[in-house]
Amino acid sequence: MAFPLPLPPRPLLILFLLVPSLLLPSRSSANETAATPPSTALNPFTAKAAVMRYWNRKVTANRPQPAFLLSKLSPLSALDYATFSSLAAAGPSALSPRLPALCAAARLLCFPTRFESYASATTARDGPSDFATYQTSNFSNYATGAVGGTQSFENYSESLNVPVDTFRRYSRDSAGHNDSFASYAPGGNVVTAKFTSYASSATGGTGDFTSYGDDTNNPELKFTNYDAQANGRHQSFGSYSDDANSGDQSFAGYGKDGNGVVSAFASYANDSNVIGSGFAGYGEGANAARDSFTNYGFNGNVPENNFRSYGDRGNGGSERFSSYRDESNVGDDSFTSYAKGSNAGTAEFDNYGNSFNPGSDSFKGYGQGFGNHEITFKSYIGENNSFKGYAKSGIDFKAYRHPSSSPSSAHPADAAVKPVKKIAGHWLVEPGKFFREHELRSGNLMPMPDIRDKMPARSFLPRSIAGRIAFSAAEVQRFFGIPADTALGKAVADTVAECERAPSRGETKRCTTSAEDVIDFAVAMLGSNVVGRSTESTAGSKGTVLIGKVRGVNGGGVTRSVSCHQSLFPYLVYYCHSVPRVRVYVADILAVQTKERINRGVAICHLDTSDWSASHGAFLSLGSAPGRIEVCHWIFERDMTWTVAD
Repeated sequence: MAFPLPLPPRPLLILFLLVPSLLLPSRSSANETAATPPSTALNPFTAKAAVMRYWNRKVTANRPQPAFLLSKLSPLSALDYATFSSLAAAGPSALSPRLPALCAAARLLCFPTRFESYASATTARDGPSDFATYQTSNFSNYATGAVGGTQSFENYSESLNVPVDTFRRYSRDSAGHNDSFASYAPGGNVVTAKFTSYASSATGGTGDFTSYGDDTNNPELKFTNYDAQANGRHQSFGSYSDDANSGDQSFAGYGKDGNGVVSAFASYANDSNVIGSGFAGYGEGANAARDSFTNYGFNGNVPENNFRSYGDRGNGGSERFSSYRDESNVGDDSFTSYAKGSNAGTAEFDNYGNSFNPGSDSFKGYGQGFGNHEITFKSYIGENNSFKGYAKSGIDFKAYRHPSSSPSSAHPADAAVKPVKKIAGHWLVEPGKFFREHELRSGNLMPMPDIRDKMPARSFLPRSIAGRIAFSAAEVQRFFGIPADTALGKAVADTVAECERAPSRGETKRCTTSAEDVIDFAVAMLGSNVVGRSTESTAGSKGTVLIGKVRGVNGGGVTRSVSCHQSLFPYLVYYCHSVPRVRVYVADILAVQTKERINRGVAICHLDTSDWSASHGAFLSLGSAPGRIEVCHWIFERDMTWTVAD
């Protein structure tokens, strides 16, 4: 049965007939922010036209409508705008059945509606491209009881938004069956992958995860009861989650009660940013398990790893952590009930924790149990470590070094913030991400960081719709049908939590769920004579650029600004906050060879950094401490800053 579509309210139609000027909501201007071109063809009943009229009412006359803001407005047609607004007015329950249509028409980031399920397949197929074109699928009971053969997931779910893949009871009870996940979900956005009871009770065979989840954004990867009760199976994680951004990975009940299971994590989470990994019940009750973590978390930023009940009740197991968390920034590891109640276990920490900026390690209930352990800390570099309930024998600290015993610096703030540009060929902080104010001058060569927005493309919801959806994690997850245990569900919860966080000292903040909200907050903080700016494009990213003409906003004087940063949500939500004591600059970005302008960048310099963390990336790259220097950075793609107009 077709759903009746309500017509626009007649009084509004009459108003537009009487006031034809409303058909031209934009104002012309030669301002640098680029006003939208004359839009005589724009239907005045669209969501976009409504926001443009709202701008004209709230902002001082002749202020241009920023092109970057207009590009984010809802693309809903007049008919869809009226339809969905009417449904939203009746309550979310009235709008929910039309969610697929709303997601498509409004350009939202919605959970996949098509989730194919593959039934049991007891015979395996060979070939490197078995699943090359599959995506967002549910492999339940797949290859159960398979004998021999190989399945390959190569270039699987490549560069997708919100891919969800479930491998439940995959390869269970198989014998000599090999699985290969090569270049799995590369370049993905908000990736969810669940391996539940994968290869449980399998005998022999291999599972190879190579270049898995590389260059992904917000991966949520879960291995539950993976290889449980398996016999002689070999797992390899090579280049796993390299260059990934944020996200979590969990290994629960991994290899539990297995026999002779070998797991190798090589180049795991290298060069990643804020990746959390949890190993709960890993190798519990296993016999002769062999685990190695080589170059794990190398050059990462704030990696967090939690090993809980790792190797409990195991027999003859061995673990080796070699070059673990080497050259990373901060990071925290927790080993709780590690190898507790196990027999004849060996664990070696070789060159462990050699981080640039020290993190913390906690060993609680480590090695307690039957004994016969051989646990060595060779060249272990530790600071902020705690050993509680630690085994009294079988422990050897070889060349254990505590950095705090080294001579102190003349200035205590300098000890942990020495400027380091490069270590072993890797950058700790991306070149050009932070810089000093004096560097922003005409004729200067500068490295330009990657200013590309890596989040999925989305649009604002009209306020008439967004305002009807309660801004709570549970309600948003329910309305959009997002399971809480997926990457997108977790991102929703994190965004709401950050929005509900109390503001920092001197900060005024608001999470804006519509374009009208952004305008309201900027006007409330700065007055109606405001200008919004963003860097023009991404040209010059990850290269060296030449700075051309530089202009200081408001004459280069100290001012206030409102900065707005994207949050990961089904529709556009911006975290906006008032930033006192800054200077804002607009600079021409030139190509080094031709001297031609390729971009126009907007930079903001924070003059008061006294409340910033000492481990902030700005101080790692620039070599100072909170409150001692100003810190500048570019406004990245799709972020924005607002100031009072010149």
